[in-house]
Amino acid sequence: MLRALAALITLTLLSGPLAAQYVDPAVQSTQDAAPRAATGGASTLEDILRRQAGETVDESYRADDLGQDNTVYDQSSPLGARGGPSDADQWRALRYDAADVTTQANGPAATTLIQDGGMWWLAMHSGPLQFWGAIVLGGTLLILAAFYLIVGKVRLDHPPTGTLIERFKPVERFAHWLLAASFITLGITGLISLFGRTVLIPAFGHEAFAFLAGGSKWVHDNISWAFMIALVMIFLFWVVHNIPDRTDIKWLLRGGGMFGGGHVPAKKFNAGQKLIFWSVIVFGTTISLSGLSLLFPFELNLFGKTFGAINATGLPDLLGFAPLNADLAPQEEMAYAQLWHAIMALVLTAIIFGHIYIGTLGMEGAFDAMGKGEVDEQWAREHHSLWVEKVQAEAPEKIRKV
Repeated sequence: MLRALAALITLTLLSGPLAAQYVDPAVQSTQDAAPRAATGGASTLEDILRRQAGETVDESYRADDLGQDNTVYDQSSPLGARGGPSDADQWRALRYDAADVTTQANGPAATTLIQDGGMWWLAMHSGPLQFWGAIVLGGTLLILAAFYLIVGKVRLDHPPTGTLIERFKPVERFAHWLLAASFITLGITGLISLFGRTVLIPAFGHEAFAFLAGGSKWVHDNISWAFMIALVMIFLFWVVHNIPDRTDIKWLLRGGGMFGGGHVPAKKFNAGQKLIFWSVIVFGTTISLSGLSLLFPFELNLFGKTFGAINATGLPDLLGFAPLNADLAPQEEMAYAQLWHAIMALVLTAIIFGHIYIGTLGMEGAFDAMGKGEVDEQWAREHHSLWVEKVQAEAPEKIRKV
């Protein structure tokens, strides 16, 4: 009797693990068809690991499981209870911007209560943007410093003649200096915003940085209007002189006179100046548009429509990429606008470093063009000989001797 009882107990203990390992064929088939069946439809370990690694995770298993059409009780039951989405379903609907939300607040983003698409922006802003921004700006300054040490200032081949030619009218110089002053101010305040937490807080503390950051933002927002006005002015003044032509090809091939011996004939603006002009216009325009989007949040959405237009061309598929996400939350639009604004501004700042170098340390007599509005005839002949000939033929009153 005791032996039979012991055998029964042993069989019972062994049957537990064996039963746990057994999977009904129907259940196994369901699990094979739906990988998340084992988790009840929740995230799998693979989902979690991919999300932690920053990889793309298919969120449809949650975004589509919102429960709006599910009922907890039979609507014809005696109690008359009507079921609805669970709390988890409701929060998922809020997260994926699919809930029917009403609010007393007005504005395009008022009904977006949960938006978790900003983590990539935070990682980009605090990591690669700062790192590569420092590389671009610092590298440009190092290159210019090395160029100056090796080449030095570009001097005139012959002494000044004492004859002056009007190069820019007072209103043109006003537009240039308005653009320059506003851009420098915007650059400084923008760098405070970008690098302040990393550089200034450790040096001066949180309270001092809070005061500086608040003031910088106010200045940045208001000076931006001067930049945009000046950008339009210089475009209207100089676009006709900056249309590329065949003389620019020779200038570029000879590096502006650095190769081939001697200066290259040029009109009022040479190829190098035309590149600066169009860089300022193109980058300045896109910086202004993204800046307007940030000045008026959620009103000027640039990226969702742009991504949709790119997808319509089929270009992502052609390059082997997934379609761009064109259904952006209002906050995601602002994130893209801020990053684009910062990246374009950093690139333009590096270009302007070169422009400032040429106009000050890099070339003898170059500053007079914008500083005084007049240049010596010898300087003009060496750098813009075709323009001098045109002035002599068409507007000799712009030439005077001192």
